[in-house]
Formats: sequence, C-alpha cells, structure tokens
Amino acid sequence: MPPPLPASALSELGAAPLLELWEKMVLIRRVEEMAAKAYTERKILGFCHLYIGQESVAVGAAAACRPEDRWITGYREHGQAMAKGVSPRAMMAELFGKATGSTNGLGGSMHIFDKNVHFMGGYGIVGAQCALGAGVAWSLKQLKTDAVCLCWFGDGAANQGAFFESMCLAQLFKLPIVFVCENNFYAMGTAVDRQSALTDMSLRGLGVGMARDQFEGFDVETVRHRMSAAVEYARSGAGPVIVEVVTYRHRGHSMSDPAKYRPAGELEEKKKSDPIALTEHRLRGLGVGDAEFEAVRDRVELAAKDAYEFADASPLPDPAALYDYTYAPSGS
Repeated sequence: MPPPLPASALSELGAAPLLELWEKMVLIRRVEEMAAKAYTERKILGFCHLYIGQESVAVGAAAACRPEDRWITGYREHGQAMAKGVSPRAMMAELFGKATGSTNGLGGSMHIFDKNVHFMGGYGIVGAQCALGAGVAWSLKQLKTDAVCLCWFGDGAANQGAFFESMCLAQLFKLPIVFVCENNFYAMGTAVDRQSALTDMSLRGLGVGMARDQFEGFDVETVRHRMSAAVEYARSGAGPVIVEVVTYRHRGHSMSDPAKYRPAGELEEKKKSDPIALTEHRLRGLGVGDAEFEAVRDRVELAAKDAYEFADASPLPDPAALYDYTYAPSGS
C-alpha cells in the first residue's frame, strides 16, 4: 500500500486572500456565461464545453501550485486556463477563432494553450492528455526542475487505456505529476455508476501503488489544502499522486446538450453546494460586506464584457498561416 499523503502545510486564508479566490471564481463563471451567449449568436462555432459549477476546483488547485508548475487537460478547460493565468481576452478570442487568441485562433474551444503561464493545453481526445502529461513530468524530472505537472481529466477518461498506461509509467519512474480526476458525475450523458464499477477513481491508483486522495471540491479552501498536500508530495520526489475531486457541472456536457438525462431535482439539489455561494457565505462570516462584493462583481462584469468585445473586434487569422503548425517549413 502507498503511504498516506501528509497534511497540508498551508494556513487558513483570511478574508482578503479568500476574497481574491472568490473573485477568480466569479470571473470564470461570468466569462463562461458570456461564452454561452456568444455560442447562441454563432460567434463561437464547433464544440463548447463550459466549466460552470466546477470553478472551485481549478481556482483552489491554482492556489496550491507555483507559477512554474505545468497544467495539461482535456477539452473542458476554459476555467482551468483562466485559473492558471490565461487572460480572459486571449481565451475568448480563441473561442471566437480570432488571430488574437491564445493559439492564434487555430485551436478553438478545446485547445486553449499558453506557454507563458505553463498551461500546456486542452486536448480533444478523451484521456490522451494523460500520456502527454506523463511526458511533461518526465521532462521536468530530467531537467531537474522543482516543478510539478497537474494532469486533469474527467471520470469518463479514467476508463481509457492511455490513462492506465500513463499511471504505470509515472509510478515506475516516480514522475512529479498529480493526476486530477474531476468527477462531475457524468461522462457526456452517462452517469458514473453506469460506466464504471468503481466510482472512486482515485482507487485506480492502488493498482500501481500510487498515493491517492479523494474529496468533495465544492469548497475552494478544501481544494486548496488537499491539492497542496498532493502537489508537495509529488514535488518532493516521492512519486506521483492520483486525486479525485468530486464536483458537478451545472450545464450540459456541451452547449448542444440539454442534459435531460439528469434525474428530476438533481441539479437543484447540487446547486445548494454552488462553490461561489459557499465561499460568499464564508466571507460574510469573516466580515466582508455588500459593498465589497458589489465592487468585485463590477470588476468582473467589466472584464467579461471587455473579453467579449475584444474577441468580437479582433481580426480572423490570415488564411496563409493555416498550415504553419501542420507541416515543417520546406528545406528544414
């Protein structure tokens, strides 16, 4: 059996730093709501997978990481990208397919990437990012850095072959990686208990002797503490960790999904654990008043509208650059 993770060394947050995390969560949600609006206006084409309801997971994890840590993920990555430091402007412009986007408009919703903040990309092939994440962690170890890779995936991806192979190699070579499963209860429209006999995905790590943890991620402070323990364990050289964070998406799998497969009343019940509302309640208990909340909401609204307007006004990519990242330059 792998050793248990040590307790987090982080202290509890006071009102001011916790309010900063709340603002990040509110910004992610508002930008996602603007993305939904743009999709209905056909300014965003193709697939669009929203992160609404899961904001505490990415924001809490970011608060537990260092700037040099690498993140790699799947296609529900808008919130993770912003939590890691991708600007709302660059992300929204990428959703619009514009030249000012994070990948110059060539990636779109499922392929946000920004090497400046070590966000190593979202990927559309379910589970494929796990193998890439193991490769990122291998490079971090070979270069003798102090950085860790967080590899994000959903409960559905935990049944992919690439995921198991990646865990085996990560544990064999004691790679500095944390596999983060965001269990939001549904793989597309299939409930977790209908797709897997094992519903705690962190237990999959026991098959390779990997350290593990599992917890509810609706409270951003809980996520910060538990993810800190996992990240620092991997950073110490002790080996990789698999973490399952139980969360819930408020929207369908994608913008084209009406989510009629949910049992009646489930969404309303889960919204009682809305991470933004939970943190606001805690902040009020710490003495934060209406004026401070309104100031945050005003800043968020300006930033979200700015991102939308920036993306809308930005130019389309030059068609001449269409194959720039597909083929090597001639003569090379």
